[in-house]
Amino acid sequence: MAVTLAAFMLILTVSSWSPTSLTVAQTCVDERKLKEQVLNEGEQKPPFHLNCPLETIQPQQSIQLTWQKDCQRLHNQDGNVSLEFTSLKLEDQGNYTCMQQGNSSASFTVHLIVKESQCSKPPEFQPNRGLDTVWRNVGSSVILNCTALLFTDQNEEQCDTKFQWSKDGQSLTNLTLYMHNTSSWSPIAGQLVVNSLLVVTLKEQEDFGLYSCTVRNVSLDYSLQNSNRPSHTAAVIAAIVLLLFLAVAAVVYSRCHLNIKLWYKNSFGDYELNDGKLYDAYISYVNNDHDRKFVNFILKPHLESKTGHKVHLNQNDVLPGGQPSAELLMNISRSRRLIVLLSHAYLEQDWCCANFRQGLLYLLELCHQPILIMLEGQSKCMRPEVKQQLKEHQHCLTILTWKHNSVTPSSVFWKELALAMPRLVTFHSEYAGDPQIMLQDDKDPMLTLEPDYCHSDTDPAGDLGKSSSHWISSDLT
Repeated sequence: MAVTLAAFMLILTVSSWSPTSLTVAQTCVDERKLKEQVLNEGEQKPPFHLNCPLETIQPQQSIQLTWQKDCQRLHNQDGNVSLEFTSLKLEDQGNYTCMQQGNSSASFTVHLIVKESQCSKPPEFQPNRGLDTVWRNVGSSVILNCTALLFTDQNEEQCDTKFQWSKDGQSLTNLTLYMHNTSSWSPIAGQLVVNSLLVVTLKEQEDFGLYSCTVRNVSLDYSLQNSNRPSHTAAVIAAIVLLLFLAVAAVVYSRCHLNIKLWYKNSFGDYELNDGKLYDAYISYVNNDHDRKFVNFILKPHLESKTGHKVHLNQNDVLPGGQPSAELLMNISRSRRLIVLLSHAYLEQDWCCANFRQGLLYLLELCHQPILIMLEGQSKCMRPEVKQQLKEHQHCLTILTWKHNSVTPSSVFWKELALAMPRLVTFHSEYAGDPQIMLQDDKDPMLTLEPDYCHSDTDPAGDLGKSSSHWISSDLT
C-alpha cells in the first residue's frame, strides 16, 4: 500500500512540472521578479539585447551588475547592463538573472524561451531529384520549373520566400533576357508553396550550363546540355572494352600460346610436299646407355606413335675420327629435320672439344634449322665457348630443354618439338603412298630407299674426298 501511494505521488509530481515551476525551483530566482520572453532560434537582425530591469528601477544610482544563467555565474558578463545575442540556439534557453553586487536581494530574472523558427527550416523541393539534366538543341527553348514547400510563421517578421536564379554560380540579375514567372499559394496554415518558372532560349553554346534555383540558401540544380555536341562517352567505353579485351587476350596468349600456334600450324600451315624426303627427322646421338635409352624409349616412340612422324636413327656406332658411310649422308639428306641430342657425352667428343664452332657451322650446312635437345641443368656444366657459340647462332637453331616434368605428352617440351617438326600430311587411303614424294619423278639414287652403290662400294672415299669425310665424321658423331 505504501509503495502504491509513493508511486501515485511521484506521478502527480512529474505531471505538475512545467518551465515555470522549474524556474521557481531554482534558488537564485525570485518568482516575484520574473518575466518570460519567447524568441525564435537563428540569426537575430538586429542583434537581440537581454536588458537588466534593475537599471531602470534604480536609474539614479550607478550599480555594478553580475549575471547568472540557471544560477551559474557568467564571469565574462560582469558589469554589463545587457546580454547581446546575434544568433540564438536552443541551448541558449534558460533563466538569466542579473544581480546587484553586494545586494543579493536586488535581482531580476528573465526566463528566455528559444523555439524553432519555421522560417529557418530548409525548403522541400518538389520533386527533389537532385541534379536534373536536360538535353536540348541550339535554337530551342526550355522551361525550368522550380517548386518548393516553405514553412512560415505569421508571428515572425522576417520570413524569406524569395527565389533567386543563377547560371554557373553567377546570379541572373538581369531577367529581361529570360521569361520569369513566380506564383505562390498556401495549402494549409504555416505552409507556403512557391513556384518559379524560368524560360531559357538557347541561342548559342554559351547559353548551356548549370542553372540553379535558390531559396533560403538551398539550391535545386538543372544542367542544360547540348544534344548536338559530340559525346566522348561511347569512345571512352569502346576504349575501355578494347583494353579489357587486349588484356584478356594477352593473358590467354601467355598461357596458351603454344596450343594456339599448334592449332594454326595444323590448320593452316604449309605442307613440305615434293621435296623427295623419306623421313621427317634424323636423330643424331652418342651411342651410350643413357642417350640410347632416351632416344629409343622416349623420343622415337613419341614422334612415331603420338605424332605420326617418320624417324630415322643412326644405327651404326660412328666413333670420333671415323669416316661416315655414304648411306649415313644419304639418310641425312632424306630427312626434313635433323635432331641432335646435345648431351654431356655428345659435347665430350673430340671434335666438340677441339673446335665446336667449326662443327656447329658444318652442322648448319647439313640442315637449315637443326633441333638441339639439351638436358636440364646441362648448361651449368658447359664450357664458355659452347655457350657463346650457341648464343650467337640461336637464331639459326631450335634449342629445347628436357626437364623433369617433360614426360607427359602435354608438356611444353613436346609442344615446342611439334612446332619445329614438319606438318603431317593426312593419308586418305592405305595404298596411296607417301603424298610428299608420290609426285616426284626424279630417279636420283639419293631418293631411293636402298641404292645399289650402298651395298658394293669399292672405293670408300669415292667422290667425297678425304678432307670432307673427316669433317662429316667429326661433326655428326
